[in-house]
Amino acid sequence: MQIREAVLDDLNTLKQFEQDVITYERPFALNLKEDPITYYNIENLIENNDAQLLVAIIDNKLVGCGYALIKDSVKYKKPDQYAYLGFMYVSPEYRGKGINGTVTQHLIAWAATRNITEIQLDVYADNASAIKAYKKVGFKPDLLKMRLTTENG
Repeated sequence: MQIREAVLDDLNTLKQFEQDVITYERPFALNLKEDPITYYNIENLIENNDAQLLVAIIDNKLVGCGYALIKDSVKYKKPDQYAYLGFMYVSPEYRGKGINGTVTQHLIAWAATRNITEIQLDVYADNASAIKAYKKVGFKPDLLKMRLTTENG
C-alpha cells in the first residue's frame, strides 16, 4: 500500500468516493437533501496549505482517502487550533485491511508537523463500525449532538 498526497488528476476518483460516502451515510443522516449533493470542496483540500488530502493506493488503484484540515477552535476552548479529519473512505473490497487506520496515522503525523496537538472528527452515533475503528486508533467520544425534528417530512 502506498499513501501519498492527492493531486488534481485524482479528482474524478475522489468525486466518486465522495458520492460513495454520501450513499453510505444516508441511512445515518435522514436529513440529507436529495441527490445530487456534495460534502467537500475537493479541489480546495488538494490546494490548501492548511489541509492535507491523502489517498491510499494498492496495485496502482486509488482505494481510499482522508483529509486533515487545520481549524481555529472556538474562543473558549483550547488549544487555539485543531486538525479536523474528514472524507475518511476505503473502497468496500479493501475494508478491514487497516487502510483507514494507516491514512489516519499519516494525517495525525502531518498535524504534528504543524504543531497541532488536538485531532477531531465527526462520526454518526449509529455508525458502530466507524466508532470502533476510530477508538482503535485512540479517539474517544466527546460531545454527542442531538436533533429533534418537529415537522413531518
